[in-house]
Amino acid sequence: MPELPSWLVALLRTLIVICLPIALVLTNVRLMMSNAFLKFEYGKSDFPPEPYGFTQADRLTYAPIALAYLFNSEGIEFLGRQHFPEGQTAPPESCQYYTTRDCTYQYNDRELKHMADVKVVTRGAMAAWIVTGLIVIASAIVLGWRPETRPALRGGLVAGAVLTVGILLALVAYILINFNTFFVQFHKVFFEGESWLFLWSDTLIRLFPLQFWSDAFTLIGVGALAEGIVIGAGAWFGLAAK
Repeated sequence: MPELPSWLVALLRTLIVICLPIALVLTNVRLMMSNAFLKFEYGKSDFPPEPYGFTQADRLTYAPIALAYLFNSEGIEFLGRQHFPEGQTAPPESCQYYTTRDCTYQYNDRELKHMADVKVVTRGAMAAWIVTGLIVIASAIVLGWRPETRPALRGGLVAGAVLTVGILLALVAYILINFNTFFVQFHKVFFEGESWLFLWSDTLIRLFPLQFWSDAFTLIGVGALAEGIVIGAGAWFGLAAK
């Protein structure tokens, strides 16, 4: 079996270094975008109550619908046709922003616009997750298949893990020190204008208050950080003698 050209070995190693941090972060993003995380988060004893009347059961009913929209093939009308149960309405002070006179829709136009944008970002992120994950796996298989290229695999995984740990340590520290600034900057990068700004009484804020996002981003960072350490240690010790 002919040897792999040195340029290909170097390329695969570089791809592992670059793609590993992205794949790990997006893996944890996908884990956070799940009904299991919703149940975990809403079930926390210190999770803030909803001042306008949503119970934990209400949140566990409506939030999965918003989450389902991000991953299904339907348009924004999927959320636009969602209604509160009969007899329940949105908070009176936010009714002026709703499209119907009786204020029975769950989401107003501004929220629907934002969720449409979020769906675009989500699709892009999930595509990047699949692509980078496949690149890491395929590169690792090719380099790990031959004894002479396993040192390159080890070096790529260790370097990728070190890069992951470095980035995530800085990110988690930033989130813990000043989450509000991070949250604003995150939205300015991925969304245009101020479409992501809402009233406290809007449905999206009632379902997903700031504490929800603070916990989600922290867990994403900590999870990817831990995974980077495990992969780096595993590559360093597990491939040392191979």
